[in-house]
Amino acid sequence: MLLLCGAALAVGVAASGIESRQHAEAKLAQATDAEAIPTVAVAIAAAGPAEEEIVLPGTVQAEYDTPIYARTSGYLKRWYTDIGTPVKTGDLLAEIDSPEVDQQLQQARAQLVQLQAALVQAQANMELARVTDQRQSQLTSEGWTSQQGGDQARLRYAASIAAVAVARGNVEAQQANVAQLEQLVGFERVIAPYDGIVTARETDVGDLINAGSGNGPQLFHVADTRKLRIYVQVPQTYAPRIKPGVAVDLRFPEYPGRAFAARLVRSANALDPTARTLLVELEADNAKGEIFPGAYTDVHFRLPASTRVARVAANALLFRAEGPRIATVGPDRRVVLHEITLGRDFGTTIEVPTGLAPGEEVILNPPASLETGMLVRTRKDDKVPLHGAIS
Repeated sequence: MLLLCGAALAVGVAASGIESRQHAEAKLAQATDAEAIPTVAVAIAAAGPAEEEIVLPGTVQAEYDTPIYARTSGYLKRWYTDIGTPVKTGDLLAEIDSPEVDQQLQQARAQLVQLQAALVQAQANMELARVTDQRQSQLTSEGWTSQQGGDQARLRYAASIAAVAVARGNVEAQQANVAQLEQLVGFERVIAPYDGIVTARETDVGDLINAGSGNGPQLFHVADTRKLRIYVQVPQTYAPRIKPGVAVDLRFPEYPGRAFAARLVRSANALDPTARTLLVELEADNAKGEIFPGAYTDVHFRLPASTRVARVAANALLFRAEGPRIATVGPDRRVVLHEITLGRDFGTTIEVPTGLAPGEEVILNPPASLETGMLVRTRKDDKVPLHGAIS
């Protein structure tokens, strides 16, 4: 009995030891498997904003900006306006002394008087020839004169008609010549073409003036600054979204913190083949004269987003030989690798146009060993949305 009891006790101790050892091995295996599951940090992929702002350089010009040249040659007699002078339409800017043109006008007028007198004389001769022709025709029909006398009277009448036509043509030609010279004399008075401000004076008393814009420098420069035109070159990426009605404002370095309203009025509707940009024209009110033509400005466009693409942190990218990938964690804690296309790079964040939907859990700093279907553990404290990451 003692032997049997001892044997049973030995068997029980051995069985208990085996069971304890198996349980410890199972716990060790579970702990090893748990340690083998990688722990990753995740963040929620944010949706791109419904509206985005782009800032582009712009050039400010006056609505009307006109160089004033002389239309007649001579010497500058005097000027009446200098830079910064407001002018009205028709205001006298300067006077030009051109005695040669004045003398030509006097000569042309005298010749016109002579030609008009010649026309009167030709008309009188024509009337006399007409009366003579009628009288001669009557005498010929009654047999008092020969047929040859009647024919000669008719020829003289026809010749007088032609002489009147020639005299009238000479008078009309001379009248046109006089009108042209009168216009040239009128151009001795240089006047403002519209309401504006004189922005430049490039002449002085006694300067030799040549007629035409190609033969000498401009006399004055006049600009209407009550409205301004702003020209902007928009990159091809944003060109389809640049349409009338888009919100625009202007910022100037001399007015920090202040925005000036502008209106998009037109675009070229064609890209510059060299720069691949779209020329856009804006219009801004400048009734107070606060903005100067020729100024530099930052043009702020607020454009509606074409699509709500996803935006992720730059450290979420996983570069593989087959192309860039982004790893996400599904509800079952399994990894899914997404084939994506990259959009704009904002430095800390990157735009993902295709391959990823906003709201998915994106793995940050993914290890190169990640594969689709791999089980991972996530750090809940790192599940911070990326909203507000981009200004």
